[in-house]
Amino acid sequence: MTDYPLVKAKEQLSRLIDKALAGEEVTITRHGKPVVDLRPRSASGQGRPKIALIDEIAARAKLLPPLKERAAEIVRRMRDEGR
Repeated sequence: MTDYPLVKAKEQLSRLIDKALAGEEVTITRHGKPVVDLRPRSASGQGRPKIALIDEIAARAKLLPPLKERAAEIVRRMRDEGR
């Protein structure tokens, strides 16, 4: 987490917003006390996943065996079975 005094935060607000959107915790302080935390807002209320989580999911996916058929074929088969 990175703290920024209000005076400095005003000067570089766009950069601080970009940091928050990238997953970094950004706190703005006034007189040395935290007053605002910047974090991304999303429809689900969760924000963007952290890069580490994305990397972990990608690493786990590489451990899975390859599919025997293409994803499009699986979806078509599932759609057709539902009729």
